[in-house]
Amino acid sequence: MSKQRAHKSDIVIIGGGMAGLSLACILSQNGLEVTCIDREDPAAMLKADFDGRTIAISAGSRTVLEDAGIWENIAKDGCAIRDIHISDSGSPVLLEFLSRDVDEDAFGWIFEARVLRRGLVQKAKKIKTLHYKAPASVKSMNVEDDHVYVTTDDGETIEASLLIGADGRRSFVREWAGIQTRQWSYRQQAIVCTVIHDNPHNNIAVEDFRAEGPFAILPMHDDDKGRHRSSVVWSEHDAKKSAMQWSDNTFNAALTSRFPERYGEVQLNGKRFSYPLGLVHAHAYISERTALVADAAHGIHPIAGQGLNLGYRDVACLSGLLIEAKENQQDCGSDQLLQHYQLLRRTDNMSMAAATDGLNALFSNPVTPFRLIRTLGLRAVQKFDPAKRFFMRQAMGK
Repeated sequence: MSKQRAHKSDIVIIGGGMAGLSLACILSQNGLEVTCIDREDPAAMLKADFDGRTIAISAGSRTVLEDAGIWENIAKDGCAIRDIHISDSGSPVLLEFLSRDVDEDAFGWIFEARVLRRGLVQKAKKIKTLHYKAPASVKSMNVEDDHVYVTTDDGETIEASLLIGADGRRSFVREWAGIQTRQWSYRQQAIVCTVIHDNPHNNIAVEDFRAEGPFAILPMHDDDKGRHRSSVVWSEHDAKKSAMQWSDNTFNAALTSRFPERYGEVQLNGKRFSYPLGLVHAHAYISERTALVADAAHGIHPIAGQGLNLGYRDVACLSGLLIEAKENQQDCGSDQLLQHYQLLRRTDNMSMAAATDGLNALFSNPVTPFRLIRTLGLRAVQKFDPAKRFFMRQAMGK
């Protein structure tokens, strides 16, 4: 490889999604030279029909976006979650979380995914110490002595002290590093869509645990026509009889029947998207001069809406360690630093993976004794203030 095509960085990040690009922005604004490589075209990622998802940002994750330098620009586009209502199979509310009970304005905010991407892409392009390559593919990677080398499809070679894989559940970096995973399918898929409804949502998020899987309603800002909007994450088991195949009229009727009556009539607003649900957890988060973050290290069930928030806890932890190492003129890819990162993050991630897995198993079981146990459990938490406060702070990422 010719020397003219070489580019030196402290850190090279593979994956320019919300976790990878947030990490790149934080590091590059705190004294590190960073290269972030992503195979997707940023222009395509910013289109409304790219994936249709909305993202729940917890109060804890807000700090990450502030550190990345984009919160001030996107805050107005996020719809606050002030209260959370939890029910079972369309029952009345069994458990109610109120943000005022923990002296906060909101548990979190709902953003359209493209809003976060737009903010991050715009920020990344303005940072002189961030070499943002997208669209670009990785041709080869290797570790030699005290550096890692990544070559892209345009012939450029990046030399860095540390390689970070932020490239999702099917991580190329994880596979290259030979890190095995524990994973399984839930035999569920999530239908994601935006809907409009007659009456305002009052900044309430709803989680209805149903036999076919959780049904979540997440508040969004009204559209430019003043119509009330929410995002839906509808989990279902039988892909052969999927609601994805229903006509819009049938789908709208099913939506209205699943929404609490206070919303009034509910109608689909845009496309439906579907995603298979499963769990994946890496046996290790690190290898020689390599670290994994977010979905590359762990992908969980969306039952608690904590997927990206858990990834942002990785970002906060690893960025703190790397910034400190840079300030102390230490090796950013040292085994000591990487072992420390893994020690700090593994227990939290495994606990959340186990919790969401267990909740899905418990709440997707239609057998009457299990439903009775669920109802009693939710009512007990509602009445026991210390337990209720614990779960509320968990929901806030604190």
